[in-house]
Amino acid sequence: MSQTTLLLHDADSPAPRCLRMYLLEKGLHIPSVMVDVFSGENRRAPFTDLNPAGQTPALTLPDGSALAESVAIVEYLEELYPEPALIGATPLERAVCRQWWRRVELNITEFIHNAFHYAEGIGRFRTRIPVVPEAADGLKRVAQDRLAWLDAMMGAGPYLCGQRLTAADIWLYVWLDFGASVGQPFDRGLPHIGPWFDRMAARPSAEASRKPFVDSATA
Repeated sequence: MSQTTLLLHDADSPAPRCLRMYLLEKGLHIPSVMVDVFSGENRRAPFTDLNPAGQTPALTLPDGSALAESVAIVEYLEELYPEPALIGATPLERAVCRQWWRRVELNITEFIHNAFHYAEGIGRFRTRIPVVPEAADGLKRVAQDRLAWLDAMMGAGPYLCGQRLTAADIWLYVWLDFGASVGQPFDRGLPHIGPWFDRMAARPSAEASRKPFVDSATA
């Protein structure tokens, strides 16, 4: 499925990868351009004219305005293209997905993200955002503790929402994969998360989402 009235501003970073994996699972293609976050292109014009927050990804809409924040973009696209449902097909399914998605973001992925900013990524971020290096180890411990907390709540699966693959699974998988690459590996012995991670990693969208899409070279 191709959507040419939208334009994705993609980047080599975990939040854009979440969106890419979502798009792959949806079978939805959106033309894209590459934003070089390593050189700080996202922190200056013209990108900040589009998204003053200076974060990726962003989505240019048909009227020329932009939508930012990967979660908001997914919610928007899910409304436009509800099949296959990756949030839910009913009010209850959508609520259950958002329940797990919120648990993942508020308790795990944000801690991984900020710990990276304050530790392994501090050289890149110290001139861009306030950094608190003394907080990094504590944030890492919280992320690992909350991951065990999440594991204890998971049922037989195979996904967070039972039999349904959802955006909550995509977010957790991408950030755990990122964490493992920057010195924040998780306990692979967790009885539910360990096998779940392997199932997610085996999905074709996992490898295909690793780098920005090929057509993003038109930036």
